Formats: sequence, structure tokens, C-alpha cells
Amino acid sequence: MAVILVVDDEIGIRELLSEILSDEGYGVLLAENASAARSAMTQHPDLVLLDIWMPDNDGVSLLKEWNATGQLNVPVIMMSGHATLDTAVEATKFGAVDFLEKPIALSRLISSVKEALAKSPREPKIGTAARPQYNRVEPAPIRSATQAPIPAAPAPLHSQDKSGSASSSQLLDQVDFCAPLREARDQFERIYFLNLLKRENNSITRVASFAGLERTHLYRKLKQLGIEVGKIGKAKE
Repeated sequence: MAVILVVDDEIGIRELLSEILSDEGYGVLLAENASAARSAMTQHPDLVLLDIWMPDNDGVSLLKEWNATGQLNVPVIMMSGHATLDTAVEATKFGAVDFLEKPIALSRLISSVKEALAKSPREPKIGTAARPQYNRVEPAPIRSATQAPIPAAPAPLHSQDKSGSASSSQLLDQVDFCAPLREARDQFERIYFLNLLKRENNSITRVASFAGLERTHLYRKLKQLGIEVGKIGKAKE
């Protein structure tokens, strides 16, 4: 399998990309800054997803460093939610093969990764021996998507909401359990967040705290699920 290194200082982004890429059958290495990324490169990933804005060293500078020292022997895809066109062009001059704007659309991410790997002269790693070891980059091991627990929903919604909202079982009836895992998960997460937002009176701070997410990651998650915070009351549940 191909091994992908994700370099981003936001833990929410790292975890989200890790989950998506694992679902697609890739091995994943995670690094929270340039220093960790340098260490992770010794494990010879097949592709790097590199954030531009990081606290210790920006992604473009790290890209230039790898290019200058001959370490840029794998395709690199840059990511940013704030970069300008000039920054993207500069990154491509130093070896980046693509640029993804945050929040990253799922289809765009997958197609960009597949295209970059298809053009790479390296052979993807095959078999379990090539699986990355996670204890040196992240403080906790990365679990596969099938092992990761679904965020705990509020104890039965019908017992907390006396205003006539649907019960948990009725809400779960809206999830197509015959759909592929990613589609079913998106359906569940949309229902989960719609009801949590309703319960917390659309308070992003309280929802983020309850769900255990950073506010920026929560905003991106809601946008990915097609939930407009200002129109929650009008959204179909």
C-alpha cells in the first residue's frame, strides 16, 4: 500500500485526513510541525500532504529545504486555507505537484492523491512490513477507521429534548446502513451535529466542547457536511 505523510499543525485536520486516507486503504504517517516532518521522511513515505502555515517553519520553506538537500524524491501536495495564488505558484516551482485549498473537498483530496501517486516513479509499499510506526510522531497510536469510536452522542436525545424532537432510533432510521462506510458515517455525523446544534441553541463553542473538536475544525466539518450554522433552524433533520 502507499504510505502518505500528513503534515499539519492542527490536530483536527490531521485526524480527519488520517481517517479519510485510511478508509481509502492508504498507510498514514502524521507530523504536527516541520521537525516531526523531517523525522517522518526517514520512513520514506510515498506522498506528502504539506500544510503551508505552521508555527515553527512554513511548508514552502520546508519544501525548499527538501529540494535543496535532494530529499524531495516523493510527490508533495501543498494545503492551505490562507495562501495566495503567488504562494501556490512558488510552491510548484520548488517541486509541489498540486495545491489543495482548505476546507478540502473529499473528492478533490482523493483524486489529487491518486493522480500524484500514479505519476510518481516510486513503487508503493506493499504488505504489512511497510506499515508506518506511529509512536514517534503522534503521542497516541493511530487507529484504523474501523476501530475508531464514533463520537458519543448525547444520552438518548428523546430523553433530553422535551420539545417533540425525534428519538434516537427515529434519527438512526435516516442512516442508510447499506451504504459505503464513508457515506453512512457522513449521514450519521450530519444528524449528530444538527441535533447537537439544536440542543445547544446553535452555540459553536458549546458544540465544539461537547464533541471534543477545535472550533476551526468544527466549522470545516459542518461545511463538509453541508450544514450552514446560520440556517440550522431551517435545515432538514
